[in-house]
Amino acid sequence: MQMPQYLAITVVTALLFLGGNWPDSLWAEETSPDRTIALYQRLLQRNPFDARAYHRLADAYSRKAREYGDITYFTLAEQALRKALHIDPAYGEARRHLAFVLYSCHDFTGAAQEAEKAIELNPSDAHAYGVLGDAYLEIGKYVQAQEAYQRMIHLQQDLYAYGRLAGLKSLRGDTAGAVTDLKLAIAAGQGHGHPPEHIAWTQWQLGHEHFALGNLGEAEAQYHAALTTYPNYYRALAGLAQIRTAQQRYPEAIELYQQALAIIPLPEYAAALGDVYMKSNRAEEARKQYALVAYIGDLNALNKVLYNRELAYFYADHDLQLEAALALARKELEARQDIHAYDLLAWTLYKTGQQQEALAAMHEALKLGTQDAKLFFHAGMIHYRLGHHDDAKTFLQRALTTNPHFHIFHTDVATRLLRQLEQGSDLAARQEHGNEQ
Repeated sequence: MQMPQYLAITVVTALLFLGGNWPDSLWAEETSPDRTIALYQRLLQRNPFDARAYHRLADAYSRKAREYGDITYFTLAEQALRKALHIDPAYGEARRHLAFVLYSCHDFTGAAQEAEKAIELNPSDAHAYGVLGDAYLEIGKYVQAQEAYQRMIHLQQDLYAYGRLAGLKSLRGDTAGAVTDLKLAIAAGQGHGHPPEHIAWTQWQLGHEHFALGNLGEAEAQYHAALTTYPNYYRALAGLAQIRTAQQRYPEAIELYQQALAIIPLPEYAAALGDVYMKSNRAEEARKQYALVAYIGDLNALNKVLYNRELAYFYADHDLQLEAALALARKELEARQDIHAYDLLAWTLYKTGQQQEALAAMHEALKLGTQDAKLFFHAGMIHYRLGHHDDAKTFLQRALTTNPHFHIFHTDVATRLLRQLEQGSDLAARQEHGNEQ
């Protein structure tokens, strides 16, 4: 039951005078990020040397960034956390939170360093191991990531631990294990009263896992569950838009993408909306969305870091600024070195006519056995361009078998090319049979 607003303010004001020693759950349930930010700013005006208040202010900034998509709040969170640590260098929670903020800004090396310092201060901090594993995952250190996650789940079996293990299992091709762990994560989150947005994220992730396997019904159910948990959740709206696109219900897809973009203008949503417009023969509206993709990606210095991957994929998929796409892919690989960075490099090399180099990068992208139709499609196209028709058929078949709805345009490309390759094989077989006779 929601506390009346006037009563929530009264309780929070009382707690301020008690020194701010209130449970995290109170803030999660009864205050908005803006209200929390204002309260801690006032508290810090009274006492500018309160490390814990700076940490709580940073927490509110991070929540604002996560829930509303305004990434400038991560910069404010970092500033507040560094002030907290300047006051109290042994403040382990603030150190771990700084690792999370740096991770969110794609400073993965810095995130790993801060997480390790947090663990030194508190070896039983399960969430510090989680952030450390996340950072390792992004830079392609998968063994170290698994060790960190296993240490986390040994200390604490909760939504965050199970959710992270699920992500690693998915990368390694254990999709059944990923689905199981995500269900455990959701149950743990609901049972322990975790913030609704965190539970909704996990439900969305489970929907995403089902969609990647072509299970549209299960995916849709999870996206609806996420919207029930956290109304107007932009990720779930975009997930439903993807479902409607796969079902060729384009007007509904357009409306859902528009809703998601109105909440948080992410470049991948603008690109997807543009593709639906193009598929619906609305070229002018598609071009406007495509222009928006580049605008978001280049809007500020932080966007140029956060959205390199999305922008490079967009350019490569639409045969735009291919040299720029390749440059972005190389820059992305310098920062991340995960399998998707290698896939991006392979795809942009393919698009710029460097097929042997593309194949080498693609081998790296496939090394974990990830069940991803996009990876298989890219591999199939590279092999086809190199004249490896049997390998091309194998990978294109895997793409369509894994998820026959993986892309609004590439699915059709894969289907047509596979048909051509199979017809060519039949013709060659008939010719060979005729020669034997």
